Amino acid sequence: MPGIFVTGTDTGCGKTYVTILLAEYFTKQGIDVGVMKPIAAGPRAENDAILLKKKLKLKDPITLINPIHFKHPLAPYPASKMEKKKVNINKILSAYKKLSTRHKLILVEGIGGVLVPVSKNIFIVDLIQILGLPTIIVARAGLGTINHTLLTVEALKKRKIKILGIILNGFRGKEISEKTNARIIEELSGIPVIAKIKAR
Repeated sequence: MPGIFVTGTDTGCGKTYVTILLAEYFTKQGIDVGVMKPIAAGPRAENDAILLKKKLKLKDPITLINPIHFKHPLAPYPASKMEKKKVNINKILSAYKKLSTRHKLILVEGIGGVLVPVSKNIFIVDLIQILGLPTIIVARAGLGTINHTLLTVEALKKRKIKILGIILNGFRGKEISEKTNARIIEELSGIPVIAKIKAR
């Protein structure tokens, strides 16, 4: 497959951390991996795109890795209204296509969850559909994750987006919820939990 979209159940669930781990994993398998953060928000020096470039020693220019950047740490739609700058989907598609000519596999990290608004009528789930990519869902391991994960799965399935699997991040195995969540999520969603990752 040309790419995988790494989405999440929420902000701060560990998408960037998991994207780095996936990139390292595929690279060890001998696959040339490129990484993309189509939309980032917040101070340029601190955002996820810079972290991805630094941690993975990416040689691609930041303008391809992160074609859309907002100064304010908000969802794209409110940030675009505040900064009077619309999100150009074609700019994202162009960057993705250029990266695809440089690498065999592109990992695309989303921003927030699947229903984060990019504009008034476009959400992250629509961007995934436009890019035509399958997804991996990053979810928290503990209490509350069943609801968030099932809502995410439902939104993706509604748009017929293929879900490759779910990764539970921040797994410690101490809470009773952590010991049962994976099994229940698999049973109710029909999607495999492909990894449980310990907290950083």
